[in-house]
Amino acid sequence: MEGHGAYNRSSRVQAAGLSSAIPLFSQAAKAVTLSPAHEPIVIADYGASEGHNSLVPMAEAIGSLRNRVDPARAILVVHTDLPSSDFSALFETLQNDPDSYLRDDPAAFASAVGRSFYQQLLPSGSETLGWSSWAIQWLSRTPAIIPDHLQVAYSRDEAARAAYAGQAAEDWRAFLIHRGQELRPGGRLVVLTMAITDDGDFGYRLVLEAMLGALMDLVNEGVISAEEAHRMSIPTVGRTLKDLTAPFSENGRFAGLAIESVDVFLGEDRIWEDFERDGDANAFAARWAAFVRASTFPTLALSLNGGGDDPRAAKFFQEMEIQLAARLAASPERTVIPLAKIMLVKMGQ
Repeated sequence: MEGHGAYNRSSRVQAAGLSSAIPLFSQAAKAVTLSPAHEPIVIADYGASEGHNSLVPMAEAIGSLRNRVDPARAILVVHTDLPSSDFSALFETLQNDPDSYLRDDPAAFASAVGRSFYQQLLPSGSETLGWSSWAIQWLSRTPAIIPDHLQVAYSRDEAARAAYAGQAAEDWRAFLIHRGQELRPGGRLVVLTMAITDDGDFGYRLVLEAMLGALMDLVNEGVISAEEAHRMSIPTVGRTLKDLTAPFSENGRFAGLAIESVDVFLGEDRIWEDFERDGDANAFAARWAAFVRASTFPTLALSLNGGGDDPRAAKFFQEMEIQLAARLAASPERTVIPLAKIMLVKMGQ
């Protein structure tokens, strides 16, 4: 993710998807088994990035918990992300954003962990409530080159598709195993992630085709080489309902967890809704290009010969955004945004 607040500024797509999952998180907070009164209530936020899209969910959960406990009871929110995440922007957001859950609750506290959520991050049995949004679609590693696209969902290469499917299944199981260790009995975890519809649609087709075209434009203009472009891919996956429930298929439990609810649905496209109101194709394109830049360009830049520190990285970002916006402005259309939300409960021992 692009740092220095860029992700916060350009995360409208993610924010729209939260609206249907936040009530589920509030419901989880009302149902969790609380830790003993002398212990803080621990909430984990897996994949927080720069924090903006975590504020409302955390505030909703804390509000639900406050209806159950003394106002002086300590509630600790642990935000987690990769070590490369912009934690300065995260803490700036927590301190200064008017929606911060810290502003009106002196017994709410925040901390952060800079490690992958595909490993254990918190002490076993210490967590009451967990949340993850727009995060677990990112794989722990890039399992293969995608020779004919940036996104494996639109690749015709069977080897690449198989490698990504295998990595996605392995990562989902690893995520669940470690959350099963961290959660207390009676604790709950809510996950919002990219999905695939029942008819096999990953969505984002216009945006991804425009990205691929923009990348080829940069090759033709000599900004990057064909070899660098060939290495570039977005290591994200959408999961079907079957993918999400597969670890639980044997007896309804996995890693001590059970599914309370799961749903695949279509998220709002607020950028398209803006376009329907104002008819401004350039603004439509700029909003999508800013979102794509903040969320994926840093990953693509890792495939430059000099990696993310390549001296051409800034030009790559700038030219890619310009070319992408030009292509999107030429043919605006609504984007299909498949999402999944799932609530898991840690069963008693």
